[in-house]
Amino acid sequence: MGSPRVNVLGTGISPISMPTALSQIDDWIQGRARQYVCVCTVHTVMQCRRSDALRRLVNASGMNTPDGMPLVWLSRMAGYPDVTRVYGPDLMLAEMEHGQAAGHRHYFYGGGADVASRLAQRMRERFPGLRIAGTHTPPFKSVDELSSDDTVELINRAEPDIVWVGISTPKQELWMARMRARLTAPVLIGVGAAFDFHSGTVAQAPSWMQRSGLEWLFRLAHEPRRLWRRYLVDNPWFLFELAQQKLGLRRYELT
Repeated sequence: MGSPRVNVLGTGISPISMPTALSQIDDWIQGRARQYVCVCTVHTVMQCRRSDALRRLVNASGMNTPDGMPLVWLSRMAGYPDVTRVYGPDLMLAEMEHGQAAGHRHYFYGGGADVASRLAQRMRERFPGLRIAGTHTPPFKSVDELSSDDTVELINRAEPDIVWVGISTPKQELWMARMRARLTAPVLIGVGAAFDFHSGTVAQAPSWMQRSGLEWLFRLAHEPRRLWRRYLVDNPWFLFELAQQKLGLRRYELT
């Protein structure tokens, strides 16, 4: 964790913008580094509060993007005025466009039935000439079962530069940390719902709601049974713990 991080309840958020994120990915690919990227929301932070093991592997990533607007605002308050939201779905589109000149090769791992293949087709239509090394929709299994030798061989044989991982959080973070040393692709990026949004499987919140920090309300209205606990329990508890941190009533270490 060599680059600066903003301590949000013990989770280190990278104080970056979209251009700096893309530049860092370029550097990793050119240097054939082996890094993984976590796109972090309030939900990610609260999951890290509940699991020391998850917090350690998220903090060990090469980059933790401020995917949610609260994390952008907190980063600016911490002295990083140039921080902007690096939202997983936007990062995917930005890298698809930005990486074409360098010929970056992309691999899509995740999604439900046929989602990865539909995503690949839509990206090819949107970015003619895009180099897609392969796609794979894994079965619904545990992280241990998904971290198989067959999966390593399948992805390494395709020789991608970036593996986009969409198997929901925290499973995708656990999978990236588990597979990082075994995959030759320089960069793994966990983008969760981006697979569903860009394949047309799930509706995406309007831009004005994303900018104002209200995307959670749109998603809750569309998927209340799946997301109610995330937004109606995690968000208030996040504010409570954040107040404790800001008032100096409790310390949260970046470990």
